Amino acid sequence: MLWIKSLHIVFVASWFAGLFYLPRIYVNLAMVPADSGAERARLLLMARKLLRFMTIIAIPALGLGIWLWVGYGIGWGPGNAWMHAKLTAVLVVLGYHHACSVMLKKFERGEQRHSHVWYRWFNEAPVILMLIIVCLVVLKPF
Repeated sequence: MLWIKSLHIVFVASWFAGLFYLPRIYVNLAMVPADSGAERARLLLMARKLLRFMTIIAIPALGLGIWLWVGYGIGWGPGNAWMHAKLTAVLVVLGYHHACSVMLKKFERGEQRHSHVWYRWFNEAPVILMLIIVCLVVLKPF
């Protein structure tokens, strides 16, 4: 079980690294001048590659988490309401990942509607989500 847990942590940390950085690329894309096609193309390429990496990394992160939850019974039974809160937060993270994907498609089509400041705030969400998830897992407050 410790191998599974260790791998889960590594894949989750890698996934979140992408979730921290992709919106930062969006900040830069939102700031690209209209006449800078090469810069825009380079940032879009970086964003596509990072999103692909994040999606591939998310699969084992989620699979190993399900293995720990179902296979080893972590978070089952009375006194484990923290797991329900954690699973809810993980669903929100999946929604955030999907939103990043939708935003990239809009950038590719030139339909980006937000300012770089908006993307800076959007970039804070995974930090808050990771903090919530780690606190739930470590502290098991309820």
